[in-house]
Amino acid sequence: MKLFNILFTLFGVVTVIFFLFQILPGDPARMMMDQNEDAEQLKIIQKKYGFDQPILNQYLYYLNDLSILSIHSKNPDKLNFLNKKKYSYKTLLSFEQSSIVIKFPYLRESYQRRGVKVSTIIKDTFPNTVVLAISSILIATIFGLIFGIISALNKGTFLDNFIQLLSTFGMSMPSFLSSIIFAWIFGFVFSEYTNLNMTGSLYELDDFGEEYKLVLKNLILPSIVLGIRPIAVISMMMRNSLIETLKKNYVITAYAKGLSKSKVILNHCIKNSLNPVITALSGWFASLLAGSVFVEYIFGWNGLGREIVNSLNVLDVPVIIGSVLVISFAFIMINIFVDYIYKYLDPRIT
Repeated sequence: MKLFNILFTLFGVVTVIFFLFQILPGDPARMMMDQNEDAEQLKIIQKKYGFDQPILNQYLYYLNDLSILSIHSKNPDKLNFLNKKKYSYKTLLSFEQSSIVIKFPYLRESYQRRGVKVSTIIKDTFPNTVVLAISSILIATIFGLIFGIISALNKGTFLDNFIQLLSTFGMSMPSFLSSIIFAWIFGFVFSEYTNLNMTGSLYELDDFGEEYKLVLKNLILPSIVLGIRPIAVISMMMRNSLIETLKKNYVITAYAKGLSKSKVILNHCIKNSLNPVITALSGWFASLLAGSVFVEYIFGWNGLGREIVNSLNVLDVPVIIGSVLVISFAFIMINIFVDYIYKYLDPRIT
């Protein structure tokens, strides 16, 4: 059942994005020509990439590319995006005019980078986005839990109100705005003290331009910026959940048995307060994969989010669809993983 849900969700994502770009203004063929008005060359590009075909045909060809089981035409004159040169496959059934093959999903090639597969672009950029998302969620988890616990244990005090005020402010701050502010303050104004750059990626060319080197300091600012809103959400959820847990009968019983406050909180309260926090973490981690678009673009982080923005500017549809599909698949897998965490934290959940 879960496999069917995964496939149905991905099918819906592909369908919506594909037809969305059919109704938006802009011509990918002209973008590929870089404003060159050669009519003959335009026709060649349109025929090569199937832009001269009806929209429904283009859609079916694309689904055929993505499908693990695909149809190969044996007629060389027929429009066929699944020619044998593009990927490895194994023939399952062979007929007179066509054959059914099994293969890995084929995401096609970039419109703007001729000969470069979308899978290659994703392989080069998605790990950087994952590193950024993991760093951000770790920062958010650590500080969010600490602030939430402190706030709950000091309910109604100035410290509690101050943390809640900061949390509300953090949730209301758009990522693109905080990116600009942090980049300017810590990467420019105080750069001689912080030794941080306004822009930069995880790997950069050395001064001689010969090889890439790891630059971990470029991870600091985008990770903090991307983690601000999750920190606020986790802090408030942990506070509210812990306050409710502290009222439970088993907590009162633990105090009655003479257990210290620290032992009651550590051994009984925190674990039982984590379920709503785990829910928030799963949603935010998946959202960070998709929501890092503007943060990556502003900080010059070479990730999938920045790639999506650049592809949108030039209508590189295969890269956009492939990137969104990968993010959607990651979102689904994270939610499945979280279901198992729920069962560990609360065995009553089936």
